Amino acid sequence: MSLKLLQGDLVHLLLGKNAHIPTEKALEGIEPDNRHVRPMDPMNTIWEELEHLRIAQEDIIHYTQEASWVSPEFPAGLWPKPVDRVTDEMWDSSLSAFMADLNKLIAIVQESEWDLTQEILHGEGRTYLRQVLLVADHNAYHIGQIVLIRKILGNWP
Repeated sequence: MSLKLLQGDLVHLLLGKNAHIPTEKALEGIEPDNRHVRPMDPMNTIWEELEHLRIAQEDIIHYTQEASWVSPEFPAGLWPKPVDRVTDEMWDSSLSAFMADLNKLIAIVQESEWDLTQEILHGEGRTYLRQVLLVADHNAYHIGQIVLIRKILGNWP
C-alpha cells in the first residue's frame, strides 16, 4: 500500500470530502441567531454540536499523543452546558479551536509522524489509524447533524 495514497485518503476523509459535505461548507454562513436555537427536543443546537465536536476531537488527539491525558467524564464531559445565547466570541473560539485541532491532525497524518498501523503504547491496543478514523467518523456524524439542524432552521443554502 502506498503511504502517500493512504495519507491523501485520510486527509480527504477528515475534511469531509468525497461522500460527505465538506466541514468548512457545513460551518460557514451560519446565522448568529441560529447558533443557540434548539429546533425541537431532544435535538442539540448548532453550537452544542460544534462544541461537542471540539471537545471530543481535542480529547482523541490528546489521548493519542499523551499517555498522561485524562479524558473528560463520559458522556457529560464531552458536551457543553446549554446556553441561552451564543456570543460571537464563544462561536469564534469554538470554531477556531476545532479547526486548529483538525488541521493539527491533518498535518500529523501528512507528515507521517506516526506509523499509522502501529499500536499506541498506552492505547489499549488501539492504533494511530484507528484514532484518525475515529475522528473522521465522529466529525462526519456531527457535521451531518449540523447540516440537518441548519435545514430545519432554514439556514442552509
